[in-house]
Amino acid sequence: MGTTIEFTRPDGQTAPGFLAEAPSPGAPGVVMFGEWWGVTDHLRETAAKLAAAGFNVLVPDLYRGRSAATGDEASHLAEGLDFNDAVSQDARGAAAYLRERGAKKVGVTGFCMGGALAMLSAMHLADFDAAVVFYGFPPPEGGDPAAIKIPVQGHWAERDEFFKIERVDEIEKALRDAGVPHEFYRYDAKHGFTNPKKLGDHGLGNHHPEHAETAWKRTIEFLKKHLS
Repeated sequence: MGTTIEFTRPDGQTAPGFLAEAPSPGAPGVVMFGEWWGVTDHLRETAAKLAAAGFNVLVPDLYRGRSAATGDEASHLAEGLDFNDAVSQDARGAAAYLRERGAKKVGVTGFCMGGALAMLSAMHLADFDAAVVFYGFPPPEGGDPAAIKIPVQGHWAERDEFFKIERVDEIEKALRDAGVPHEFYRYDAKHGFTNPKKLGDHGLGNHHPEHAETAWKRTIEFLKKHLS
């Protein structure tokens, strides 16, 4: 399904990650950021599923081997995370690792907290060619979405209690006004609707199989269009 590797960050430090490789050599790359639970079995399975679709996928292990099963545990880990370091160092190092192994183009994607990191990466880095964001965005002080120069696809839960849909509307307006190529999709669902895990087991119990499958198909089509 994949393997644990180490990659080198721009600052020279090494960082751990989970690598899932495509069947064919020279595949496009995708850096994947997970939810605030950390690198869980579900996240590894998601990376493997994306790899099977034709992408080399690298998941930076931001918590350095730790993960959380409950919201309280995840909140504690997330509060200790340096988001700027995760973007400027882990995201860039992961992208470089994939390019060094033959990827001509590299995308970035993420879920929940990882979605916010994916959007921050699209705002502030020139290392990526496309971004897919799942129900997560940074606070306004994180940067201006209008600064994004790459195509962006977003998947949002209309009944999200953590990332309000009204802010999604504001972000989309900024992208539209700036002429940033984007596709935003809204789903009648709650936060974390692609995660099948239950509350207390690396999830919230908000899984919506139909919307999850629709979002996944759109993601694959988008990444193939912009990275292949």
